[in-house]
Amino acid sequence: MTFRVLFIALLMITSSVQANPYPLPDDGSRLVGRLQYHQVIHGQHLAQIGNMYNVGLIALMEANPGVDPFLPKAGTMLTIPTQALLPDVDHKGIVINLAELRLYFFEPKTNKVHIFPIGIGRVGRETPEMATTISMRIPNPSWTPTKGIRADHLERTGEVLPPMVAGGSPDNPLGLYALKLAYGDGSYLIHGTNKDFGIGMRVSSGCIRMNPADIEWIFDKVRKGTPVRVINQTVKAAREPDGKLIIEVHSPLTEQEGDSVSRKIDFSPKVRSLLAESDVDSRQLKQELEAQLGIPVRLNIRAQLSAVEANAH
Repeated sequence: MTFRVLFIALLMITSSVQANPYPLPDDGSRLVGRLQYHQVIHGQHLAQIGNMYNVGLIALMEANPGVDPFLPKAGTMLTIPTQALLPDVDHKGIVINLAELRLYFFEPKTNKVHIFPIGIGRVGRETPEMATTISMRIPNPSWTPTKGIRADHLERTGEVLPPMVAGGSPDNPLGLYALKLAYGDGSYLIHGTNKDFGIGMRVSSGCIRMNPADIEWIFDKVRKGTPVRVINQTVKAAREPDGKLIIEVHSPLTEQEGDSVSRKIDFSPKVRSLLAESDVDSRQLKQELEAQLGIPVRLNIRAQLSAVEANAH
């Protein structure tokens, strides 16, 4: 699926719903939410349906391979990826997993996590991994594009960007709210948008883009000093308290524009160790690594069924 096709599909997005909140498990589980299903009605398209559930377009496409994103057949039953394994990092503040194009906000004192689709840096202007904090909350941010951004925009579109766009302007791509990150020279932001496309895609100049309703909600909840982790976990895996082994595989980020071949999947040592355990169904593991559906799947169901049958005899 090319950027151009995704861009056209996203032009049809309507206004977004707000947040997907989930209670945090109290038994040590990392699995939150539940998969939902949606039967396509004539005239609906995936960008519109994803917006209804506040999930990104690419995430919805991954979960439903082979479905035409702008002309899905009426009656098709779609899997909505509203279940996830929490990333394997400290569950506090904001956690952004680039591979998922998702932002996790662990709301203090509520025992809830809120999951949002995001846009991230495009190829050549990748959003870096980082451990940082919120350094400033900026309502009605003004936008001053750098010389590099202006030159890149001119080359790609033929349009000349102004040296500065005032806060609150309908032409301001930062939207109405921005959270400045302390990382580097402070040029990276989590911000809104004035556009009706780009959420759940790699389209920004390196910043993290959110739906207007989402950034407005989270802007009111975070404070200066809120921790922010930006990671790139393509494969998440967890041994659940009940013994289930769960894996969630996302498509690796490509390194070059137009790449049809994904980057090699990288495993953390912890994930590699889990996937080497004796009860893993190796055939299913291979299938999941190839399919990259972006939804949690159980890997050891056959082993547990065999154990139950053995005990029954």
